[in-house]
Amino acid sequence: MKSGPELKERLVAQALSEGFVACRICRPWDVPHVPERLQAFLEAVYHGQMEWMAERTHWRGNPAALWPEAKSVIMLAESYSPEHDPTEILQHPQLGAISVYAQNKDYHDLVKKRLKRLARWLIAEAGGEVKVFVDTAPVPEKALGQAAGLGWQGKHTNLVSRELGNWVFLGSVFTTLDLPEDKAERDHCGSCRACLDVCPTDAFPAPYQLDARRCISYLTIEHKGPVDEELRGKLGNHIYGCDDCLAACPWNKFAVAASDIRYAAREDLMAPNLSDLAALDDTAFRAKFSGSPIKRIGRDRFVRNVLYAIGNSGVPDLLPSAMALTDDPDPTVADAARWAVQQLT
Repeated sequence: MKSGPELKERLVAQALSEGFVACRICRPWDVPHVPERLQAFLEAVYHGQMEWMAERTHWRGNPAALWPEAKSVIMLAESYSPEHDPTEILQHPQLGAISVYAQNKDYHDLVKKRLKRLARWLIAEAGGEVKVFVDTAPVPEKALGQAAGLGWQGKHTNLVSRELGNWVFLGSVFTTLDLPEDKAERDHCGSCRACLDVCPTDAFPAPYQLDARRCISYLTIEHKGPVDEELRGKLGNHIYGCDDCLAACPWNKFAVAASDIRYAAREDLMAPNLSDLAALDDTAFRAKFSGSPIKRIGRDRFVRNVLYAIGNSGVPDLLPSAMALTDDPDPTVADAARWAVQQLT
């Protein structure tokens, strides 16, 4: 077996050649603060309808329990930094704002394939066993990312890096190999409140705390059924996710360009017309969003979001689009359509 430092150096080089922008290593047990923070989050019911967050907490709070044989966690960052200003579309209420990460292919598929290739390389070079994770398992990626030195969890709770900004996806490779670990990163937010102050729905009860029940990303993606009327007007033209707090971070001046062209925004998803999206039936929705993370929420929830945006638009020309859906078979869509009509008349 190669020496630890030499193997690690070659591992980092291989990770960069695969398209990752950074590779750091920590131990599975390097995040002892996670269980307490997770418990406080759940007790405050900040997770809303995401019941899965309250399940398998012994794993979600303790990566060492997820796979006790693992000795090292290889944390990878992959950039999806946008080439355009993602907040500019907020000035065009007749268009729908889709989160940057969802404007093309599903990142889960792209990142996981890179992780698997890197894991296979590591096994061929040094043996051992591996498991790869990207955002779909009970793994606290952001906390592990900070422990490994990729960045720190900012006041908006996302990972921020002085070298990369915060437009990054995270992936992890757990391994039984004992690899040299990196130094944890410390907080560099200082007195900045840009991400907190820009939030349209006041989703941050305090710095470093997120109440998902008020977060636009949660409301437009995870929340099932009607959104509270008190929050509908604050959604603006966000129809899938929200990048406001990410875009506000001043560390993005160091953001690294995305290396994969499949993260570049599809032209039809960068500034789509709300009227076109409201007209989608289930078949057309599935065809349009094939291979996109948007497909996961289904036509009804997506069109619900579009109707809230239409109601917030103040554009009378969009009234027919809302009126056409007031008797939609889905009661939540019909409710959103009637609300939109009320806002525009």
